[in-house]
Amino acid sequence: MTDERQFAGIFSELRSIILGVAGDLVIVRDEPGDLHIDTRHVMKNNKPLFFGAVNIKKRYVGYHLMPVYVRPALLDGVSDGLRARMQGKSCFNFTRRDAPMFKELEIVTKAGYDFYRRENYV
Repeated sequence: MTDERQFAGIFSELRSIILGVAGDLVIVRDEPGDLHIDTRHVMKNNKPLFFGAVNIKKRYVGYHLMPVYVRPALLDGVSDGLRARMQGKSCFNFTRRDAPMFKELEIVTKAGYDFYRRENYV
């Protein structure tokens, strides 16, 4: 399978994870290979608070989850496997399908959404 087709499948699965909690969030962009989601909360700079994104890059599919940047404790207890996929403080990179990691990411995404809700960002 080519990287392009493989990445499209990974993107699709990760897109489903983040959209699974995005009911009342703002989908800014939802195009093949590029999903961007904000909250309705407007920050001091008059821009909406970013929630997350999924993007196909040249060598990986990136899953960005801003709640873990805002509250790093959301990552307490995540596996070393998921941590190994982190680039920076809030991005997870995937080059292949990994069901256990996707399930764990789904749990972290839901926890991030719940945190944003408690903080009245959603």
